[in-house]
Amino acid sequence: MDLPLPPVDDADVPRWTAELDLPGLVDVHVHFLPQRMLDKVWAYFDDAETHYGTPWPVQYRLPEEERYAILERLGVLAFAPLTYPHKPGMGEWLTDWAGGFADAHPRAVRTATLYPEPTVVDYLGRAVSDGARMVKVHVQVGGFDPRDPLLRDAWGLLADAGVPAVVHCGDGPIPGEHTGLGIFAEVLAAHPDLRIVLAHAGMPDFRGALELLDRFPNLVLDTTMVGTAFSQRIAPLPPDWPARLAEHPGRIVLGTDFPNIPYAYAEQLAAIAGWAAAEPRLGAAFLRSVLYDAPAALLGVDPVRHAAPGPAAETPRSS
Repeated sequence: MDLPLPPVDDADVPRWTAELDLPGLVDVHVHFLPQRMLDKVWAYFDDAETHYGTPWPVQYRLPEEERYAILERLGVLAFAPLTYPHKPGMGEWLTDWAGGFADAHPRAVRTATLYPEPTVVDYLGRAVSDGARMVKVHVQVGGFDPRDPLLRDAWGLLADAGVPAVVHCGDGPIPGEHTGLGIFAEVLAAHPDLRIVLAHAGMPDFRGALELLDRFPNLVLDTTMVGTAFSQRIAPLPPDWPARLAEHPGRIVLGTDFPNIPYAYAEQLAAIAGWAAAEPRLGAAFLRSVLYDAPAALLGVDPVRHAAPGPAAETPRSS
């Protein structure tokens, strides 16, 4: 099929997905947080020129239910609401909060997070037993080493359960003490059964991320902020990016960083559409995989059924 024109704005997204013969979208990288914590995140972005050297106006600075309604209007049928701690004691609290959020919002899947602390296996194990389908790990914000011995059993637990983790371990937008793809590659080598989503496709080390795809078959990349005009200014993609993606079918999944992005949601989708148009081996099949099939399989959900309110939203736990 000929590729439909990419969405020009958020209101145009449902037209685009319908022309791709998709019922909607599945987004593995969305942030919902307790409001007091989210206010602090937004305050940090308000001072982005100090932190990153460029303004970062949060596009969707709205009350929680309005943000959820925007995702509904965009046609996001299932999404992973991600949280992340920055000190001991927060991991369990945020995991419990995320579970409650998912229970109250049919399109959200249950998620968890972690921090290197003696209790991590206990609260992570409970979350997995309760149906968590994604775990968020933020090495840069958390300021911890993912190779910390306190995390060894946590990684093993996730590997055994087959629960994927979205891991922000790249050096973008600013490096941390324990960021860098080489460091996390040691975790992957030690736990080869881990299912890992490399957040932001490893930004800014996109070539390094592609090399990890070659080495680790359970690794996938998410599209979060990748290729947008904002990110191209600070972390441009290599010119052969679309051609390299064609070498890894089914291993790219939609992520956006909604609501904290400094542009409209549709801009991320238009960037992905541009990759599909630039490489003959990608095309519509690539878009359907990235936007729906691959992230739905990763989360283990039937997105249409998941989005329905009430009992129809329930999904079986992963085996």
